[in-house]
Amino acid sequence: MEQITLSWKNERLKLFALWLFILFNIIFRDIHQMTLKSHLEMLLTGYYNGMEVTEAIMLFGALVVNIPISMLLVSLFTKRRVNRKINMIAGSIMPLILLTSPPTDMDDYLHLTIEILALISIVTTSFKWKEEVKTELS
Repeated sequence: MEQITLSWKNERLKLFALWLFILFNIIFRDIHQMTLKSHLEMLLTGYYNGMEVTEAIMLFGALVVNIPISMLLVSLFTKRRVNRKINMIAGSIMPLILLTSPPTDMDDYLHLTIEILALISIVTTSFKWKEEVKTELS
């Protein structure tokens, strides 16, 4: 098994940290929204931003948040070749998903901007991740 070294030159660690950063941003943005009276009132009516909250919508939300959760494991435990591809795909899909729920206030814009910048970093890191060349001493 490949040994993980704690260095920013280690792409696995960098990808793991970026996905964790995105996940925390999503979680704390949601927690912050739930403290607002207007959002709580919308949830109590069964409608959120004019859309009925259904089981299908809740399932979609669960699937969306499971992308960064799953990517934490993918970043650490898959081989480089698979890891790169999955990170590029997930890092490219997530901004589209995040943009399906447009920001409603200033902190939403901040979180969305930070998340998209982190996703760009994930795709860039994955794309540039070169295969390590192992040299043998004669």
